[in-house]
Amino acid sequence: MVHTGLMEFMKNHEDYKGLNIGLIINHTSVTLNMQMSIDALLASGLNVTAIFSPEHGLRGQVKEGEHIDHQTDGRSGLPVYSLYGKNKTPKEEWFETIDLLVFDIQDLGVRFYTYIYTLANTMKLAGRLGKKFIVCDRPNPISGNRIEGNRLDLQYASFIGNYQLPIRHGMTVGELAKYFNNGYGFNIDLTVIPMKNWKRDMWFDDTGLSWIPPSPNAPSIEMAQVYPGTCFFEGTNVSEGRGTTKPFEWVGAPWIDSYKWKQQLDAYDLEGVLFREVVFQPATSKYNGETCQGVHIHVVDRDRFKPVETASAMIETLKSTHPDSFEWIQLKDTRYMIDLILGTDEFRLNLLEKKPIQEWLHLQESLLDEFIEKREKVLMYR
Repeated sequence: MVHTGLMEFMKNHEDYKGLNIGLIINHTSVTLNMQMSIDALLASGLNVTAIFSPEHGLRGQVKEGEHIDHQTDGRSGLPVYSLYGKNKTPKEEWFETIDLLVFDIQDLGVRFYTYIYTLANTMKLAGRLGKKFIVCDRPNPISGNRIEGNRLDLQYASFIGNYQLPIRHGMTVGELAKYFNNGYGFNIDLTVIPMKNWKRDMWFDDTGLSWIPPSPNAPSIEMAQVYPGTCFFEGTNVSEGRGTTKPFEWVGAPWIDSYKWKQQLDAYDLEGVLFREVVFQPATSKYNGETCQGVHIHVVDRDRFKPVETASAMIETLKSTHPDSFEWIQLKDTRYMIDLILGTDEFRLNLLEKKPIQEWLHLQESLLDEFIEKREKVLMYR
């Protein structure tokens, strides 16, 4: 059984008595017996004075991208400052009376998952104000020894991608905190409380811990396995399965010929994955209530499966089989959503010019040496 950093923090809670503590948490911050961390810490006598919550809110009930207002926690009576509202960076006055900030949120292990930028933003301000900062480490659910995808171009930095990370970085949140601090001059008094019994090759279901959906559309480890790739479809007019029982595992649209698409995909002979034709009706999001045809991604060998390569092939074949229907989503500021997700416009432009996308992807992954060297310096589990 893996023990998270929160468990180790709780064991030594006497060390933090007398300090005003701010918690950066959400619904995934629980003890082994599923008690919310805020309840456990208050019961232990620690002086928690404020809570800071990320995207999806303190209780994880808010849908993706929806701004959240500040509130008061009904149970503890503490103020809950939203870090996913009008501003995604905390204000100095929120930290004025705080001596120690504690971060404990389950991440998904992917560059475009926003919790790690809530971590980075709070760390930066804590560093400027001279506040102590603790990260209670939790597992990378898709294992900690796999790196995939291109490194982000800082021209496309946003709250869904920054710090020149590749799509799949292979670090825990604690290691990411050290990576940010070491590589980007945060100048923070940082302590990472490591897990016990976690190994880099573990997937979440190897840990003995119970899966708590980190966000409403992350119901399972099966979703987490494919998400580093199928999140690409958020930048297209194709449903990524939101509003179904298989978000990010089912991908489709009303205009897709699923038989033709599957035939093309099967020809790629991608490792560790099989495709099945599927028909579904999303209850929310894209094509709400409409009948969509597409594919269900079945991961049959997750150690060989490459989600980034697989999703790249899915988009390449879809553009080939349905050139008049497939579209990229353009934002109000004229940028393309896919460029922010991928952290570059090269992916989209290569597909526009009908260049083999796998060649581009393999070139990008051959250029990760600098990242791997920086990452190596902060790894905590060998």
